[in-house]
Amino acid sequence: MNVQKYLAGCYEQCHSELTDNILPFWLKYGLDRENGGVYTCLDRDGTLMDTTKSVWFQGRFGFIAAFAYNHIAQNPEWLAASKSCIDFIDAHCIDTDGHFFFEVMADGTPLRKRRYVFSEGFAAIANSEYALATGEKRYAERAVEIFQSIIRMMETPGFLPAKYLPTQESRGHSITMILVNTAARIREAVEHFGMEGADMLSAEIDKSIHLLRTYFMHPEFEALLECVGPNGEFIDNINGRLINPGHCIETSWFILEEAKYRGWPKDLVDMALTILDWSWKWGWDEQYGGIINFRDCKGFPQQDYSQDMKFWWPQTEAIIATLYAYQATKDEKYLKMHQTICEWTWGHFPDRQCGEWYGYLHRDGTVAQPAKGNIFKGPFHIPRMLIKSCQLIEELQ
Repeated sequence: MNVQKYLAGCYEQCHSELTDNILPFWLKYGLDRENGGVYTCLDRDGTLMDTTKSVWFQGRFGFIAAFAYNHIAQNPEWLAASKSCIDFIDAHCIDTDGHFFFEVMADGTPLRKRRYVFSEGFAAIANSEYALATGEKRYAERAVEIFQSIIRMMETPGFLPAKYLPTQESRGHSITMILVNTAARIREAVEHFGMEGADMLSAEIDKSIHLLRTYFMHPEFEALLECVGPNGEFIDNINGRLINPGHCIETSWFILEEAKYRGWPKDLVDMALTILDWSWKWGWDEQYGGIINFRDCKGFPQQDYSQDMKFWWPQTEAIIATLYAYQATKDEKYLKMHQTICEWTWGHFPDRQCGEWYGYLHRDGTVAQPAKGNIFKGPFHIPRMLIKSCQLIEELQ
């Protein structure tokens, strides 16, 4: 493989896709110029199907728009979009107890709360990235404040309702892994402004990495599990045997990014590469290609109806992870994996007729439904992959 030629082609593809397709699509059809914030329930051609707003995506797009501003081009429209989402969150998306809502109406009227703190996490990284874009320290301070609120809510017994009754206690992979990236993104702004809090954020990252290594990684299955007992015990039921390859691959690049920040310590690199290798083995569909949704670590059928589908986001996580793995090791094995997932992803998800990407494919790669967004799909995973790819390729070149 001609590595430099390959990377140059990837850079051009990602840069043009971001600036000519993905961001223009969401600014045209998704940005709410009347109430502020962003809509995500868009049909294939951008037609608004539902004015319900995902609070996740107010933070997610707030982050992405500022992230693109900081690393691709200082486009004032992107910065304004970021501020619109952040302002909408502050005005409408926080309940009196400090816990964020999950869905609101177009004007911000609350619709639903859930037991998660992901909305808070995405709002925090939106504030931290906007602070870096504008030089306004108060947004970085707000990011730290939100992060501390997340920790408080998680550590206050009974504040967040449990998913199950205490007859079978467990802990989940999702919040553990997302805190690594959330804390890292906020720490960048904290260090930029010379604020206190960097040590606290690094300590939270250390805590999450420890849990991932000692509780969620199960070498007997060569898998990182989604749900384990309070001390990492294997739970031999459908939930306990669940492998989510996309989540695991995302975790691998979060850890590689932290390893890079720390000067590539071998233990962190090895941990991340082990998770990536295990998860690729479980996730890559040898028959049809692409990363499959769910597996059972004992080989039983998975109960989720979408278990054999190909969603957009695991593919984008694999693109980032394999590129990070190549940067960490210079092993062309990972660049070939990157080429493999890129060819499949770019060959199946982009909608060249109406713009943006499909989100939901059947196992064989045919389109399951053509909408470009809903409460869970919107302008986050795809543009994040495109921006991160440009960043990493620039560093590699």
